[in-house]
Amino acid sequence: MGYQEFTIEGRNPVIEAFRAGRTIDKIFILDGCQDGPIMTIKREAKKQNTLMKFVTKERLDQMSESGKHQGVIAYAAAYEYAQVEDILKAAQEKGEPPFLFLLDNIEDPHNLGAMIRTANLAGAHGVIIPKNRAAGLTAVVAKTSAGALNYTPVAKVTNLSKTIEDLKKEGIWFVCADMDGTRMYDLDLKGPIGIVIGSEGEGVGRLVKEKCDFVAAIPMKGNIDSLNASVAAGVLAYEIVRQRSM
Repeated sequence: MGYQEFTIEGRNPVIEAFRAGRTIDKIFILDGCQDGPIMTIKREAKKQNTLMKFVTKERLDQMSESGKHQGVIAYAAAYEYAQVEDILKAAQEKGEPPFLFLLDNIEDPHNLGAMIRTANLAGAHGVIIPKNRAAGLTAVVAKTSAGALNYTPVAKVTNLSKTIEDLKKEGIWFVCADMDGTRMYDLDLKGPIGIVIGSEGEGVGRLVKEKCDFVAAIPMKGNIDSLNASVAAGVLAYEIVRQRSM
């Protein structure tokens, strides 16, 4: 299940990783480099839908741990991703209405790990993250999840709002956390549901927010502006747990 090595440097190691079927989250390639091995890597990356970034040699030198990057550094997932179907199947097998976490704009691996942990403890069937502008399943995420990654499937999708549309057809409702919503205690959050959480800075993307059925506000009495994203996820998740157990 788990992989430990997750930074892969050098042309042959990267090509081998692709061919061995490793999940590569992101790949950094020297801008303007067009030779054979690099073209092969680009082809494999396209095939796998891997996010490619073209960067300067200085940037690669900074990122490199071995000093032998040869113009390419790949970040492999520390864990395998699940499919959205696997998550729905898990709910079905338990005879429970689906309960999902959808995380938008979560770039901090500690936050992502904490949310996967919360999802597991609240009894969610899985977590869905977008491919862009998001942390992948790195070793830091695995560590912060405190083992939850071994039990809670995480799926990665190209387009979060399209995934929400597809899941709505399966009868799932979506609630996103936002300051300008309805007090979460006043919403009926029972049944098949997906929680949508964004980062503290950016929140949930506009297109994703527009697809949500409910916008839930977490009541706050303090003097500061907002909760940490993973804490917000926990508070909203446990309101859903409470309502489900009534």
